[in-house]
Amino acid sequence: MHTALMIILLIASIVLIISILLQESKSDGLSGSIAGGAEQLFGKKKSRGYDAILSRITTICSIVYIVVSLAIVAIFN
Repeated sequence: MHTALMIILLIASIVLIISILLQESKSDGLSGSIAGGAEQLFGKKKSRGYDAILSRITTICSIVYIVVSLAIVAIFN
């Protein structure tokens, strides 16, 4: 059982790292703060598509990672 939980933890952590690295940055840096937030109001609605899928994958993998980590600690300590 320990080996199975460790494999699930490994897979969840790898998928979590990849999904976070593939996501687009939320901030525009200094140029975005000077230019203003008009682009946030009128442009770029990402309710569907690639970014939404990556966000959902990140959320699910982080929940799986936390639950499996707590299960490993609770069962084997």
